[in-house]
Amino acid sequence: MNKQELIKHLAESADVTKAQAESVLNVLVTTVLDTVRAGHEIAITDLGKFSASERAARKGRNPATGASIDIAAKRTPKFSAAKALKEAAAG
Repeated sequence: MNKQELIKHLAESADVTKAQAESVLNVLVTTVLDTVRAGHEIAITDLGKFSASERAARKGRNPATGASIDIAAKRTPKFSAAKALKEAAAG
């Protein structure tokens, strides 16, 4: 399901217009992005938790040359699926 299909489904399920459904979806996405960007966690029951994880600086190897390289520390997105989502995926 892509974004447009999701918007259509939301509009039909909630009995609202597609524009209203798209607006709510966009606000949800923006809220998740802003929360994770700020370093906080957001948990949605039956879906999961969105957060950011810190990766320490480390040494790596260039696969083409075998030379040692420094990999900078960075923050990466993290998603932990809720039990209900895991069960839904399992069938």
